[in-house]
Parts: sequence; C-alpha cells; structure tokens
Amino acid sequence: MRSKTSTAPLNRLTSPLVRENGELRPASWEEALERAAAGFRAGIDQHGPDSFGMLSCARATNEMNFMVQKFARAVMGTNNVDSCNRTCHAPSVAGLAAAFGSGGGTSSYAEIEDTDLIVVWGGNPRSAHPIFFQHVLKGVRRGAKLFVIDPRRTSTAEWADRWLGLNVGTDIPLAHAVGREILYSGLANETFIERATSGLEEYRALVEPWTLSAAEAETGVPAEAIRELAHAYALADRAQLCWTLGITEHHNATDNVRALINLSLLTGHVGRHGAGLNPLRGQNNVQGGGDMGAIPDRLAGFQDILDADLRAPFEAAWGSAIQGRKGKNLTQMFEAMGEGDMKTLYVIGENPVQSEPETEKTTGRLRTLNHLVVQDIFLTRTAELADVVLPASASWCESDGTFTNSERRVQLVRKALDPPQGARDDIDILCDMAERLGTDWGRPSAEEIWDELRSLSPIHRGMSYDHLAQRQGIQWPCYSEEAVEPSFLHGRLWSQDPQERGEPAAFGIVGHSPPVDLLDEEYPFRLTTGRRLDDYNTGVQTSGFSSPMRRGELLDLSPEDADKLGIQDGETVRVCSRRGSVLAPASIDSSMRAGLVFMTFHFPDQVDTQLLTIDATDPIAGTAEYKAAAVRIERVAQTAGAAEGALASPG
Repeated sequence: MRSKTSTAPLNRLTSPLVRENGELRPASWEEALERAAAGFRAGIDQHGPDSFGMLSCARATNEMNFMVQKFARAVMGTNNVDSCNRTCHAPSVAGLAAAFGSGGGTSSYAEIEDTDLIVVWGGNPRSAHPIFFQHVLKGVRRGAKLFVIDPRRTSTAEWADRWLGLNVGTDIPLAHAVGREILYSGLANETFIERATSGLEEYRALVEPWTLSAAEAETGVPAEAIRELAHAYALADRAQLCWTLGITEHHNATDNVRALINLSLLTGHVGRHGAGLNPLRGQNNVQGGGDMGAIPDRLAGFQDILDADLRAPFEAAWGSAIQGRKGKNLTQMFEAMGEGDMKTLYVIGENPVQSEPETEKTTGRLRTLNHLVVQDIFLTRTAELADVVLPASASWCESDGTFTNSERRVQLVRKALDPPQGARDDIDILCDMAERLGTDWGRPSAEEIWDELRSLSPIHRGMSYDHLAQRQGIQWPCYSEEAVEPSFLHGRLWSQDPQERGEPAAFGIVGHSPPVDLLDEEYPFRLTTGRRLDDYNTGVQTSGFSSPMRRGELLDLSPEDADKLGIQDGETVRVCSRRGSVLAPASIDSSMRAGLVFMTFHFPDQVDTQLLTIDATDPIAGTAEYKAAAVRIERVAQTAGAAEGALASPG
C-alpha cells in the first residue's frame, strides 16, 4: 500500500527513496537504481515492452528530452513516451501539422512588434506569458490594434481595442462566423487561396449556417463585434493570431486550432513577415520536448515514426530497432493503466497527480502499477506514490544544454550552480539506468548529445553549440551553419513556382461540439481554469514561498452571481461538480461574466481543483477538457481552516 506524506513546504530531494512496508525510506543510489532497473526489467520480461511508459519534463533541457525518448525506444523498445505537451499544446502541434506539415508556431516574437493587428484568442499572456506580452505591448505602442477573445475580461483584455467575451466552448462557431463574414463581404484573399490552399468550397458550405445572428446566439458575442473582428483581420496588411490553453484544453481542441488556421488561409495571414499563427507555450521547453521526439508518434525533428526511411538513421546510430507504430500518449497510458495493460511507468519531472483531470481517478490508476519510478527535484504528490524516487538536478541553472521557446528559438544555457549534495544529473541517471538494463551509453556530455541530435534531425543540423553561442539563439529550421534560418515558416506558400509551393494547405472541415459537461439546474455554472501571474502550474516550484501578492486559491465569480447567491467577498464556499467538491474562498471579480467562475491549479495542498475537472479528451491529441466543467456553488458554515479542506466525494 502506497501511503501519502505531506509535501508542504517542499524541499529539494537529496537522497533516493525506496518503498518498504508501504513507506518511502532513504536508500543509497546503488540500491535505488538497482531496484528501479529490476522493476523495469521484470515488467518487460513478464508483459512486453508496451507495458512500459515514460513521461518526460517540459522544463528540462532538449538534451535530456532527447535522451528520454532514446531510452524509451532504444532501451525499453517502445514508443510509449510523452510529456506535458499532451496537457496543453498537443492540439496545436496536431492542427498546424495537418495544415502545413510541421507543428511549430509560424512567426518570431519580433514580428509581434511589427504587425498591424494582434488577435489573442483563448489566452491571457499578461498573466501566463508575461515575457511574450512585452512584445505585444511594443506592437500596440507602435500602432497595432489588439483584439482579445476570452470568456473572462482578463488583464490582457484591459489593453485591447476590443474584447469579445464568448461563452466557454463556442470558439468554432465564432471562428466560422468570422470566416463567413469575410467571404460574404468579398474580403478573402482569392489569389492566395487559389495558389496555396485546398478545400475552399467545402469550407464555404461549412460556415454557411453561421450568420452573425446565429453566432451571437451561440457565443454570446454581439454580431457587430464579430463583424468588426472579421473586417479588421481581413483588411489588415499583416495580422498575428495567437492562442493558448483556452483553445487547446477542450475535448475538440484540434478542431478549435484548425478553425483558427482556416482564418489565416482565408486571408493569407501566414508565411509572411508580420503575419502568422502563434501557439504560446506555458513552460520553458514544451516546444523543445516535442522537437526532441519525446512524443509517441514522432522522432526528433518531427519525423514520422511510421516512415521506415526516417527511422533508419536512428536505428543505425543506436544499433537498435525502433517500433514502426505509434506509441501511447499520456492520456492513453492512463487508460491502459485502468485496463490493466500498463504495468510500469518512469516519470521524470512531471506531476500528473496534480496536473491531470479527475484527481481521484488519476491517483487510482497510478496505484494499479506494478512499478512506478519518479525522478524529480521535489517529493511531488506523484512521487509520494512511487516505488523508487530519484533526486535529480533538473533545475535550469544546474545543467548545460539548450531550450526551445514558443518562437522555435533554440537557446544555449550553461550550468551556473551545483545541485544539492546527493542529487544527480538527469542524463547521468538515465545513462546509469540504461547500463543496468544492458545498454552502455557511456557518460556523454550535453554537447555530445546535442551533436547526436543534430546528426539525426535536419532542422537542427546547423545549430552547433558554437553557432548558438555566437548568434545568441537560432530558430529552426537551420539546415547548415552557413544558412540563414527564416524568422517565419511557410513562405513557400507565396511562391510563384508550384514545385516550390509544395502541397497546398487544406482548410479544416470541423464542426461545432459543445462542452461535454452540460450545464443544468443542479450544475448551472461553467468553471474554467487557468494561471495567475504570481504562481506556477501545479505549485511544486512556488508553494514553499510566501509573498504579499499570493492569496492562495480563490473562486472568482461575478458580482451578479455573488449577489444572487448571497456570497460575500472572502467567504468560504463549496464548489461541486459531478466528480467531486472542494472548499475555497470566494473572490468577487467584476471582470467575470454572470454564469462563469474561475479557479487555478496552483494550490493543490489547499484546494485540489482537478477534483472538479472532467477527463473528456480530444480524440486526436489526447488533451483533456480542463476549461469547461459544470459546477454549482454552495455557501458553507464559516469555520476556522475551512478553506484548507477538500472533499473528494461526488458532488
């Protein structure tokens, strides 16, 4: 039986831990590594390689992520490898790849400063992407118009020329209405459409029902505001369309992304300087983890795992065959646990107990594993369930290596601090584990690993450490050190030469699908989740610190709803969904619309918001619908410490 230990406040791990008689106890590195390797070996021997899964870290270096996927494929013999990219931007990768062949954002940050129109759809970069937001502000100050589309009037919307407050889960009807208005007003870029796209007539039929009035009824956005957005986007010489988790954390997220891409194809706002499509990444190396192949269907450089010719160089370099089929993504791994098909899991730097929806279900499935190994810098709630815990130096300042940001820019970092005594480098741990499982990698340096990656990934080939240091970062693709990498992607679409243009970009034929968790009399409020500026993700790296700015978890609700329910600001309320309930202080927020409430997932030790969310997932990308739970709000008796409790029973 795996018991739970308090994690607040969190301190760095400095000793391996192994489970004995249901409890975690300190152990030597030799004992911990041998136990970890023995459990993996037993799982493979008894149940085959596909009973093993591996989760990589989106905050760790490219080099570490490359070695993680190499370990899964070359040592364990499976493509069951994934990361938190599944939780956030896997739909962006899938949607962009379907339209253009690659899954990266198409523009550079500098282009945000040099454009005529910026559309931020389903995101609040002022709080969640503050560095990127500085580029937005520079663009606005230079004359760009800013449209913000979000259910909440966010801090980003305060800077906008126009805020469109839509109902949660109605992004596709809004996008289709914008597209229809562009077509009916004769504002489509017909030259670009004819030259570079396919499927226009199917798209025209798709958007036909979404008149301005029909869209207003479904989305809650006034028809005149929809018309204004359509005309502004179509008439702008250059326009940037940016999105974040308000688009991607839905059960139809890939369709949401395709609906936005359609607007760029309709107007030609892609493949030119200052005109593009930009999914904003929430962690420092979400883009890099996918680029390195720490995903189940692509090798490094987004090379298709199903293509034998693309697998061949990796197999030759590693001296190992690679499965010619897609592995399981994070969501599918948890489904396989529930079905009894996944027996062992190796988690590096991720915390699915706090990041996955329906916490009780997630925890229950992890408990079914025969062997769970967690490698991290803190004893997270996921690590509390492990059979072996390995203390790592995953902190960005404790490693040499590279990171890739949202604009596809690879940047070199150098080790600045030594890890705490007793912790070991992630790559060193992986190499030791591989050796115990029969594969000797030696002890390669970060630069040696990067050079191996460059030899296998054409889009990174020109990025030597020296070149990266000289240029202070380079965007992929960079095919040689002599080549000048493009700041934007898909310029080929504007070529006069059909051969240079290549395959046309296809309009996505995607229909509207409302949120799975329906509102009714019992659950009349729509809960959407997100980030606040002062904290970070599941709180692992920020929960041990105090600040006057940090108020802990809150339930934001509108003044109208607070008045109707008789709730005072700061009063503890119970938030109930069909899956569970939690207690949290109410915060009356004038930026909230009636019927909408908001919480984060930053403070799971106080309030486990993920007890409320639903695990309905996008069938293409596997991302869950974090943004659209149905809840009710109840007043509770005011007792000391009430807001610290969490109730896990059904609502």
